[in-house]
Amino acid sequence: MKSINLQWYFDPISPFVYLQWNDLARLPGGIEITLRPVLFAGILNYWKSKGPAEIPEKRRFTYRFAQWTASQRGIPFRMPPVHPFNPLLALRLCVALGPTREVVDTLLRFIWGEGRDPSEPEEWRELCNRLRVGDGDGLVQDEGVKRRLRDGTEQACRAGVFGVPTFVAGGEIFWGQDATGMLLDFLAEPNMFEQGEMRRASNVPTGVHRRV
Repeated sequence: MKSINLQWYFDPISPFVYLQWNDLARLPGGIEITLRPVLFAGILNYWKSKGPAEIPEKRRFTYRFAQWTASQRGIPFRMPPVHPFNPLLALRLCVALGPTREVVDTLLRFIWGEGRDPSEPEEWRELCNRLRVGDGDGLVQDEGVKRRLRDGTEQACRAGVFGVPTFVAGGEIFWGQDATGMLLDFLAEPNMFEQGEMRRASNVPTGVHRRV
């Protein structure tokens, strides 16, 4: 397989970001992944849509499904004390430090492996200690850091990203932890969307529009 770059858009507010993070070892060799922190709320605002946690029954199902998926796969998982929590500090810290694998892994395991809320002052200080950051408060208030997060979120929307986690490969969108297998098939057969029923499914016209 020729070398290919994947863009991975994530916000630690989503449990499925953590679950897909544990899938990265399934990707074949020769794959370069660019980790791109984005603000999920900004994406929802752009598309004028609701997140799973904003629909009560979907919220409960989502949390149960995430817990079930983790238990089925043997992944340490614990819901944080409240959800949604405010992910801004964690996202800005990611941007400030550079979203390396070490930084992202520490952040996701802190929230979803241990069930902690990085927006709480004591937990925030502990997260900064884990990442060996002396002045986390100063870093996340930097105007350049804030701008880079906003710009990254806007770029994601322009690329067609409508949720997290999302991989973008060759201009194609692969949304959600459960799309990992689909991404693997695409990497093995980049023309898969141009063939047979997959091509037809990609171009089915809209039959009715719902008024909202």
